[in-house]
Formats: sequence, C-alpha cells, structure tokens
Amino acid sequence: MSTGELCITGLVVDLVRWPLKMKRQHGVGGVQHEMPGAIVKITTDAGITGWGEVAPWSVFTGTAEQNVSGIVSYMKPLLIGADPLKITALMSEIDHALTGHSEGKAAIEMALLDIVGKRYGMPIAQMLGGYHRERVPLSVSIANPDFEADVAFAKQVSAQGYNIFKVKTGFAGHAQDLRRLERLRELLPETAEIRVDYNQGLDPWTAIRQLRDLEAFSLTFIEQPVKRHQWDAMAAIAATIDTPIMADESVFSPSDALAMVRQRFADVVAIKLMKSGGIMRAREVSAIAEAAGIAGYGGVMFEGGLACAAGLHTVAATPNICLGAEFYSSTWVLAVDILEDPLRIEDGLSVVPTGPGLGVTVNEDAVRRISVARHE
Repeated sequence: MSTGELCITGLVVDLVRWPLKMKRQHGVGGVQHEMPGAIVKITTDAGITGWGEVAPWSVFTGTAEQNVSGIVSYMKPLLIGADPLKITALMSEIDHALTGHSEGKAAIEMALLDIVGKRYGMPIAQMLGGYHRERVPLSVSIANPDFEADVAFAKQVSAQGYNIFKVKTGFAGHAQDLRRLERLRELLPETAEIRVDYNQGLDPWTAIRQLRDLEAFSLTFIEQPVKRHQWDAMAAIAATIDTPIMADESVFSPSDALAMVRQRFADVVAIKLMKSGGIMRAREVSAIAEAAGIAGYGGVMFEGGLACAAGLHTVAATPNICLGAEFYSSTWVLAVDILEDPLRIEDGLSVVPTGPGLGVTVNEDAVRRISVARHE
C-alpha cells in the first residue's frame, strides 16, 4: 500500500474501435473503416482521475488487445494501492514485469502524469521543464488512396494557413508517387514544405535510384524508405542522398537511438510516445539524438485527443523536437472525439493545452460509445 498522500484505488480500461472519417494508405499498410485502441482511467482516493490512451497499429507496434491484456493482467496489480506520484518507480516495476507493450506503458505513464499535474495544478509541459513553445507547426499528411480527395483537402487547408505537408509514398508505384508530388508542388504555395514518408515501402536495392528522382522537389526530409531493421541500407541511403533521411520505425527505444547515432543511418528522427513507451522514454530518444545533432519530429499513430494532447506537451517542452508535429488525427481522421473541448488548431499551428495535467477533459459518454469491452 502507498505511504504517500495519494493512493491508486481503481483502473478501468476500455477496448475501443475508433470509426474513421478519412481513409489512410501507407507503405506498410492501410486503414479503411475503423482503428482499434484503448482508453485507460486511473482513480485515486483523493478523487483525482488520470487518463491515458493506447494507440497501436498492428503492422507497426502491436495490437490494442495485447496491450489491454498486459495492462489488466500485469500492470494493474502493481498499480492498485500504489502512490501515483512515484511514477519513475512504478514504470520501472512495470518494465521489469512485462516486456514490450510500449503503447500500454505509454498510456499508464500518461495517466499518472495527468494525476500528478492535477494534484499540483500544473500542466505536464510545465512538469517537464516548461513551455519551450506554446504552438507547434502542424504537419498534414497526404495519405488518402483517393488522391483527388487529398488534392481538394490540401487546397482547403493550405488556404487556412497550413504550410507543412507529408506525402505518404511507396504504396502506388514510383511513377504515381512522382505524379502526386508534381501535382502537389504545382498547386501548393512556393513557401509550402513538402516531406515524404515511405513507411518502409522500398526495397534496398532500388531505393537510392528512386529517391534520387525525388530530390528535384526540394523535400524537407524523406522518412523511413526501407524496412525497420535494415539499418545498413538506411546508412547507405543517408550517405548518398542529399535530402535528409528521417528514421521512424527504425528507432523505437533509446538503444535504437544510440545505434542511429553510431551508424549515422538518419539525419532526423520521428519521436512517438507509443513506440517509445511514454513521454520519458521519448525524451530520452530525443536527448540522444540532440547530442549527435539529429533533430526530432513529433510523430503520431492513429491517436485520439488524449494521446495527441500528451504528444503536444512533449513537443512543447522538448526543444530538439523542432520540425513540427502531426497531431491531426483526432481532428480529421477519427470520427469520434472523446474530449469535451477538441484540441485547438489555429493558422496551421497546434495549440498546446495549458490546464493541469493533460489539460483536457474526457467525455465519458463518448468513450462508452466506441467501447467494445470494458475491464474494471
């Protein structure tokens, strides 16, 4: 039992199915109608509630079902009766009890930080050292298999002040990728930044030849052209192509980040809470990258408002995550928003919440609407 001021008294996990209002196609796979996830609610004897979100993708990290099982069977017994203020100790115990399950661990840490922030009336970004930035440039992904729909979408958001576009490539063939990039470069303002993301969609023996064709588009970066563990191929590409190469699936953990630095297989890196296992681990990845002069980008899975809010706090307090972020899924991709007040996007910038903890309020009725199984 806890000897501190607070004690965790309950943990509820809802396995959810997010309905989608926008189709997504990536080099490693696509989503059409719904996306599995989970919502975590941790209660305390002081009446303070913390919220967390599990946002996996089966082809990328893991499944919602395995994470829910891990939380209920292995993490919950370590948390009930514990002091939620002892986050480092609790997360260390969880790491020793259960390998993997990075998304579930991220959700638990998120909920604990939410509790601590509410306990002391402090936003998570302030707890992490303060707001280095209060607004984050939003990167809009062009990933709809219906490209004409994406063209209309790009025109619409460009007119509203959005200026960063990341094009998903590697799923429709090289010639089609070039046509899509040509079209976007023609219709977007000259000031617009265009990035591309292959999501592991290229073969190493053809990657350099194809990527050389992309250099004419003055891209900000090329993300994850080859498979996750093909570090040597990534290094060869990074050494050959002038456009910066970004690692995403190749860097999950701090140890992966060390390998990235040693082999110099990337020039920039995508920081994601779900693949790293939470805010603290994500900031460790960023710190290792920063020490080597490798800049960070705020990446996202198919995340609802809770996880997007946590990501915004992380980017706000981490100077090296300086290439913008893509926290748009709760606004444009998911058909249900579980937040009472949606995250704000103004003039192409995501506004970082400033309230205690995550700085957001959960609509529990909305959670119940998308829940397919509740574990109490």
